[in-house]
Amino acid sequence: MQKAKIPTPTESVEQQLLFRWAAWCENMYPGIELMHHIPNGGHRSKSEAGRFKAEGVKPGIPDIFLPVARGKYHGLYIELKRTDGRATKAQLDMLAKLEAQGYRTVICYGFDAAKSAIIEYYTEIAGCE
Repeated sequence: MQKAKIPTPTESVEQQLLFRWAAWCENMYPGIELMHHIPNGGHRSKSEAGRFKAEGVKPGIPDIFLPVARGKYHGLYIELKRTDGRATKAQLDMLAKLEAQGYRTVICYGFDAAKSAIIEYYTEIAGCE
């Protein structure tokens, strides 16, 4: 008998877990309640995609922004991927540009990696372990 393969959680599920965790620990990490999703991706009709582009949507913008300054950084951008995902060239280019502007940027593969990146940002980056 063959074991059933457990499906990889979607990026949406991973992100929902991250925001639930963030809500749970608002008292531990000041400003984490400011963290938000940037709804930049997804499949859209041609007319909707054209309207979004006219409204300023840009390829490669990371999924999540934590607008809390720590250490030398103005904030933290997270490109969240499912555990078997891959970043696009547009995403890698945008992350490099944001890093050059003084933001911490990370690509996280799943909820656990994103949670660890946020904890590191609040502790190690700011030197307040």
